[in-house]
Amino acid sequence: MNQFECVVPILNVKDFAAAMDYYVSKLGFTKKWDWGDPPTFGCVTRGKVEIFLCEGAQGRAGMWMSIFIDDVDALHEEYKRSGAIIRLEPTNMPWGTREMNVEDPDGHRIRMGSDATGPADKDGWERFSEMEQS
Repeated sequence: MNQFECVVPILNVKDFAAAMDYYVSKLGFTKKWDWGDPPTFGCVTRGKVEIFLCEGAQGRAGMWMSIFIDDVDALHEEYKRSGAIIRLEPTNMPWGTREMNVEDPDGHRIRMGSDATGPADKDGWERFSEMEQS
């Protein structure tokens, strides 16, 4: 049987250049490649994670995804400095992770998580639950 190797989400974006700039300058990704003249499709990468950005075609606005990392608190500090859109600061969740939630200009949301640092934060969990509804 064939083994799956990875998955690469394809995010629909309104403005490819703006999306590429946000992922590189605010979220710390590196542009891997782009395609078209002007480009309307491309790839960003950070560590082992790759994300495709596609202007006006594949995907839908508002996709959610999770990325697991070593230290969500350090990433939170990085994102505060860069001006990323932070929807939820690092919060210990009932399922044993410490997560923050960021958003891109097209409404895609990324849950960034590492191991919990203590018991679940009830207020943070309630804010997260409310975000899922919006």
